[in-house]
Amino acid sequence: MNSEPTPSFPSRLPNVGTTIFTVMSALATQHQAVNLGQGFPDFDCDAHLVDAVDAAMRAGHNQYPPMTGVPALREAIASKIEALYGRRYGAADEITVTAGATQAILTAILCCVGPGDEVIVLEPCYDSYVPNIELAGGTVVRVPLVPGTFRPDLDRIGAAITPRTRALIINTPHNPSGTVWSEADMLRLQELLAPTNVLLISDEVYEHMVYTPLRHESAARYPGLAARAFIVSSFGKTYHVTGWKIGYVAAPAALTAEFRKVHQFNVFTVNTPMQHGLAAYMHNPAPYLELPAFYAAKRDLFRQGLANTRFQVLPCEGTYFQCVGISDLAVSERDLPEAEFCQWLTREVGVAAIPLSAFYGDGFDQKIVRFCFAKKDETLRAALQRLARL
Repeated sequence: MNSEPTPSFPSRLPNVGTTIFTVMSALATQHQAVNLGQGFPDFDCDAHLVDAVDAAMRAGHNQYPPMTGVPALREAIASKIEALYGRRYGAADEITVTAGATQAILTAILCCVGPGDEVIVLEPCYDSYVPNIELAGGTVVRVPLVPGTFRPDLDRIGAAITPRTRALIINTPHNPSGTVWSEADMLRLQELLAPTNVLLISDEVYEHMVYTPLRHESAARYPGLAARAFIVSSFGKTYHVTGWKIGYVAAPAALTAEFRKVHQFNVFTVNTPMQHGLAAYMHNPAPYLELPAFYAAKRDLFRQGLANTRFQVLPCEGTYFQCVGISDLAVSERDLPEAEFCQWLTREVGVAAIPLSAFYGDGFDQKIVRFCFAKKDETLRAALQRLARL
């Protein structure tokens, strides 16, 4: 063993520890619990997609691709956005393929945020946003979504904008609440940002999981938002391949140029055969067009089962997450903080969930936890059978 002391240095992220997702997944494994905590499917992707990637490998697509992404894939992305949202992005200079959406968000922040810049985040929010801003040297400005409904409070968002505001991050459909922004929300946001230079980072990774009668209101639909937006999406979420870590960013050419300056040095390129496979697979739009019905069936199965428990089942307009209130459970359980309740639920009931307090900087506890229903029907039924004890 080396006895020499290891040099110390100030942590760039002194407040960051092991994520709640890692903690709960490890606890689920330890207690052989049904893991409805971390947001990934337990079923396979379409075999035709795997075949397309295999064919790309066998065709020799195994060396570095262009830094910005395989041209055929960028063309397919541009065509999809135009067909769905009515805005045509230039495949050459406005679409960039990324190593997942998390990298895309970090790169978007690093390319435009510096010391002294403020970035507004809407809580509860995905756990990478705040550390990304801190790594860039920016200042986090937290604005809560309306407690209980998780709708955006546009008045509070407007009040938070200052001359130092560089960017605003929005997420619709929203993780963790499953709330979907409306056309009225987006129009009001467009109005608020119009007289400013504030950039928009629009996290739309669950864009294809919006349930009837709603539709996904992409920032691409709104000219005043699209002109200032980095729009982020994820093939992992759309095609059930979260482990592939491939996503993309659509942004105006001037923003994309700055984005790519950072992208080329923190990732440079993204897995070549998977890009070619995805480009071929995207010729058929049915897999993403049919996704809302696919997940709505799972949502409905899960919600019907939860109706037989004492959980308060909150609305789920999009994503593959279902939030529930725990205030009506037995006294001993409902008095636990959300994080302790989730640990108790994993150990004693055998189902893992995520506390909503983990998505707030101050640990705001509303007695609400989040389940993921992107699971096989038999997995959901097994979890519901255990939850019926509550």
